[in-house]
Amino acid sequence: MNLVDVVAMLALLQYIVFSALVGRARIQYGVRAPAVTGNEHFERRYRVQMNTLELLVAFLPALYVAARYWPASFVAAAGAVFLVGRFIYWRAYLADPDRRSLGFGLSILPVFALVVSALAGALMASTA
Repeated sequence: MNLVDVVAMLALLQYIVFSALVGRARIQYGVRAPAVTGNEHFERRYRVQMNTLELLVAFLPALYVAARYWPASFVAAAGAVFLVGRFIYWRAYLADPDRRSLGFGLSILPVFALVVSALAGALMASTA
């Protein structure tokens, strides 16, 4: 389970870094809170942060429930793909939002795989 815990904490750390980058962008681009619009470069960073938060809501529970039924190495590997996907998404979205597809795919597919794995594991355990 340690690998799963490491991946979960890395996902939270990644989100915290994205949040800090939004804070820095507020200063850099003069977007005062509570505004979330006003400068395209700020808005890109903000959207990466918010999209990451939206996915974390599904990712973290799916990660831990899947880890109850499947090998930690499989679950942690799926989580690692999520982390890489979020990094690629961040880089691509800041450069050109139209190029975010690969990063989003590498983020959402592991979440979907973990949800399906968690559900399958729970259903198989309930029939055993």
